[in-house]
Amino acid sequence: MQQIITPRLVLRPYTMDDIDSLFEVLSDKKTMSFWPELFTIEQTRQWIERAIGSYKLNGFGRMAILLKDIGSLIGDCGIMLADTDGKTENDLGYIIHSSHWKKGYGSEAAGACLDFGLNILGLSRLAANMDVNNIASIRTAEKIGMTREKEFFNKKNRRLLTYLYTMVKTL
Repeated sequence: MQQIITPRLVLRPYTMDDIDSLFEVLSDKKTMSFWPELFTIEQTRQWIERAIGSYKLNGFGRMAILLKDIGSLIGDCGIMLADTDGKTENDLGYIIHSSHWKKGYGSEAAGACLDFGLNILGLSRLAANMDVNNIASIRTAEKIGMTREKEFFNKKNRRLLTYLYTMVKTL
């Protein structure tokens, strides 16, 4: 699994040394306000283990987002195979710590992962899902060129009404 470099960010594969830094992101109440619950340290460890397993199995996975200039971990972004409304999708996910919101990091990271998935990995379709009230996530998906495909009640997230955004690679 390779790094992805953007003008301001480095997206790199996780190591088990990232648990504490990622836990700061995944346990922040404001950052995770659209998730069913805050992560525990054990759930954070499992998140990283799943990503590492996906690198080996699929050649992609969620990655640590680091600020290029200072190297601090500010979020998580990448592609994972996920059951989304009864269908296995190449799920593009992105989480930025709330202290770094409104700086364009989410769209910079997500756009780089979208490009990586479609043009480097050769995936034909990527999907992202978000609560219909998560305006920032919706804007990020739209900014990187994804379009709303449908809405559904998300069994994984308290059966909340959820949008599915997709990007299909055209030949």
